Amino acid sequence: MLQQVNGHNPRSDGQAREYLREDLQEFLDGEVLLYQLDDLTRVNPVTLETVLRCLQARYMADRFYTNAGCTLVALNPFKPIPQLYSPELMREYHAAPQPQKLKPHVFTVGEQTYRNVKSLIEPVNQSIVVSGESGAGKTWTSRCLMKFYAVVAASPASWETHKIAERIEQRILNSNPVMEAFGNACTLRNNNSSRFGKFIQLQLNRAQQMTGAAVQTYLLEKTRVACQASSERNFHIFYQICKGASEDERLQWHLPEGAAFSWLPNPERSLEEDCFEVTREAMLHLGIDTPTQNNIFKVLAGLLHLGNIQFAASEDEAQPCQPMDDAKLPHEEDWMESDLPKEDSPLPGSVRTASLLLGLPEDVLLETVQIRTIRAGRQQQVFRKPCPRAECDTRRDCLAKLIYARLFDWLVSVINSSICADTDSWTTFIGLLDVYGFESFPDNSLEQLCINYANEKLQQHFVAHYLRAQQEEYAVEGLEWSFVNYQDNQACLDLIEGSPISICSLINEECRLNRPSSAAQLQTRIETALAGSPCLGHNKLSREPSFIVVHYAGPVRYHTAGLVEKNKDPVPPELTRLLQQSQDPLLMGLFPTNPKEKTQEEPSGQSRNPVLTVVSKFKASLEQLLQVLHSTTPHYIRCIKPNSQGQAQTFVQEEVLSQLEACGLVETIHISAAGFPIRISHQNFVERYKLLRRLRPHTSSGPHSPYTAKGLPEWCPHSEEAMLEPLIQDILHTLPVLTQAAATPGDSAEAMPAPMHCGRTKVFITDSMLELLECGRAQVLEQCARCIQGGWRRHRHREQARQRRAAMLIQAAIRSWLTRKHIQRLHAAATVIKHAWQKWRIRMAYLAAKELDGVEEKHFSQAPCSLSTSPLQTRFLEAIIRLWPLGLVLANTAMGVSSFQRKLVVWACLHLPRGSPSSYSVQTAQQDQAGVTSIRALPQGSIKFHCRKSPLRYADICPEPSPYSVTGFNQILLERHRLIHM
Repeated sequence: MLQQVNGHNPRSDGQAREYLREDLQEFLDGEVLLYQLDDLTRVNPVTLETVLRCLQARYMADRFYTNAGCTLVALNPFKPIPQLYSPELMREYHAAPQPQKLKPHVFTVGEQTYRNVKSLIEPVNQSIVVSGESGAGKTWTSRCLMKFYAVVAASPASWETHKIAERIEQRILNSNPVMEAFGNACTLRNNNSSRFGKFIQLQLNRAQQMTGAAVQTYLLEKTRVACQASSERNFHIFYQICKGASEDERLQWHLPEGAAFSWLPNPERSLEEDCFEVTREAMLHLGIDTPTQNNIFKVLAGLLHLGNIQFAASEDEAQPCQPMDDAKLPHEEDWMESDLPKEDSPLPGSVRTASLLLGLPEDVLLETVQIRTIRAGRQQQVFRKPCPRAECDTRRDCLAKLIYARLFDWLVSVINSSICADTDSWTTFIGLLDVYGFESFPDNSLEQLCINYANEKLQQHFVAHYLRAQQEEYAVEGLEWSFVNYQDNQACLDLIEGSPISICSLINEECRLNRPSSAAQLQTRIETALAGSPCLGHNKLSREPSFIVVHYAGPVRYHTAGLVEKNKDPVPPELTRLLQQSQDPLLMGLFPTNPKEKTQEEPSGQSRNPVLTVVSKFKASLEQLLQVLHSTTPHYIRCIKPNSQGQAQTFVQEEVLSQLEACGLVETIHISAAGFPIRISHQNFVERYKLLRRLRPHTSSGPHSPYTAKGLPEWCPHSEEAMLEPLIQDILHTLPVLTQAAATPGDSAEAMPAPMHCGRTKVFITDSMLELLECGRAQVLEQCARCIQGGWRRHRHREQARQRRAAMLIQAAIRSWLTRKHIQRLHAAATVIKHAWQKWRIRMAYLAAKELDGVEEKHFSQAPCSLSTSPLQTRFLEAIIRLWPLGLVLANTAMGVSSFQRKLVVWACLHLPRGSPSSYSVQTAQQDQAGVTSIRALPQGSIKFHCRKSPLRYADICPEPSPYSVTGFNQILLERHRLIHM
């Protein structure tokens, strides 16, 4: 399809056009799904019409960012969309594993650059070139990128560093409203057009945390201070102080309500940028205190009053032009005379007010503007010549431009001193380039020539980096490449800056000759000297002298009138000396009185070195910028303006189509879709993807791999390349495995094109192949991680088992020791109890035996001696004696023992003589008896009680005393009601 689009189809042209028409119609019929195409390389076929329709469908669906291969296309929505740039969305893109898989966004480019810095792959430093026409949204895009880096690149570890990061972030963000207030203005195409170029260098430390920033500016359009085109405005800051000043500030700065200033056109127009409080707050955060701010605004008010000084033409050339009376000026009010101090001065109010606000002497100010000082001769004699009216106006304007340019440079230096970090504290940077867009107005002069020249250089850098470099590198590396025709703007650059003759050299030569030169002569000289350039056009119908340059974005007609004077940018030395006499503190700092310093405005009279012109300075700064861009990894964002009116949901196809043609977007898509946009050196490729050799099957190793013949270089001139050859071959052998794993079941391996090519020194791959390699690398790393995790888990399991066994042994030993100690304590306690019990039992037996009377001894003494007892019987009797209390209990129990057995027990317990048991009569207590029958005879005579020695608890207590009761030890053995004798 690429060959069909570029006219290289071997079929006939008619068939090719027919096929292309069918494909185009088929593509346009599916317009409902066009908004889903996030990348324009998926558009088939790639034509201006298909790309335009795709962008229109996405714009109407509120999808304002679209990938175009290596470029991000950003459409200006012309309406606020807070959720599209919220901090939560920034963190989402920052935390995504693959941000390119999310929806296209400016945060995708920001995150890619930030990750490139973290990867430390050369070149480490990154740059983002934001290009587009005026009003396309370049300033807003740069502002969003700065907010993104301020959020993701400020991750401090401690509270102190957190405060430092917050302060740096706030200062970097506060630099935007200050720079926009003093450097942006409302033009025909954009309400907030940057009238200067800036390169913001975001500085990162080794931990990829933002430590500071630096701002470098290019070519401030200072002529806007004194000259504005129709329907345009001056810089925003002038309108801010006129609309936002308080009553006291208006009196102090002489800016009453409704005051008219010739340098302040369209004051009734209100814009979103007229936010005076926002500017003051931002300046305060940058370290500019309130008194210094009031001094700055007082000087700006003095410039407005300086612009109201108008001169009347003098009839006599020997007399200077006199300033016009304020009453003769259009829209001049009488408040100026009343507010100024009453002095006997014939000068108009504008002169007195301007001199008062600028701290200059009135007469010296007016004389410096009216009269020119000329030094001539070897003796450097001084001549004073009155200036005509036009020259007086020029000198007045030059004074205002000089003050504003110095003030702007001073603000930039203050911002840099506030946000710039020390050289030792940062190692890498991310650059944001926001330059003025391509401009073409009805009247174009030196400013537009420099602006369009800068855009030509940036376009040439883009072409060299992405288009031409790719094709040339393919040829050098030995790739078979079908070249794509693209628009090369080298011829236009040769016309503007070429050597030895170009437009810039001719203009500079006119400045060096220092001779009167008319606009017509300059036009004739340019047309004659550069007649052979194809990018130089002619407009014979134009009455004003001019020439046409055919830029990559279209032809632009430049007027030659005033071109040489603007290039000289002359600053008369007497103007500088005038400002050095100022009593204003700010102007005294901007214009120091140091005789040793020789500024550019005051070149030595005897020095023959040519004065640097505006074109020379701008060209030198532009070359320095391009050197920085070449030393970094560039990223491009193309901003597109859907319409010129700035209306939301309005897509003008003609305007967008011209921008697509100018930026060469279709050619970019062609090469990105058909070529290999990603290239990696052999060394870096092997270092990153050598892990894929783990996926290489053993059966496929050899020369039969489908990637061997077409992938490996035919020769390797260096030994290092020869060493890398087998490693690259092993990596290439894994590609079929990765391709088969990623292919769908319906795809055939033969139909898939080769997604990579190995050149002589580099490996060229596509985005899809890069994603495949990264997935395979992630798979290998995952396998390695699993192996490491498995080994670690086994090691940890063994360690835990060993620790558990050791713990169990320790616990068993502790339990054994505790059990032994416990048993020892129990044994000791049992021994103590046993000894105590034995002592107590012996004592109780002794006390009981001693308390009992001698009945048992009598009984045994009266027993017949003829009865001989054996040792066995003796032991039996001793046992009976010891168990007699138990026998008493059993004898008196009501249940469990029969009457005969009870008698035997009682007989045994009482140690009755041997014989027939029936010869003894034993009376026991029955259940119905109320008392206890005594086993003894009634006591005779007095009874001696042993109360103190009795072991019984109630031995000396009688619960119910009765007249015939007895007390003492035998009380429990006596019957309560009557006594029974045996």
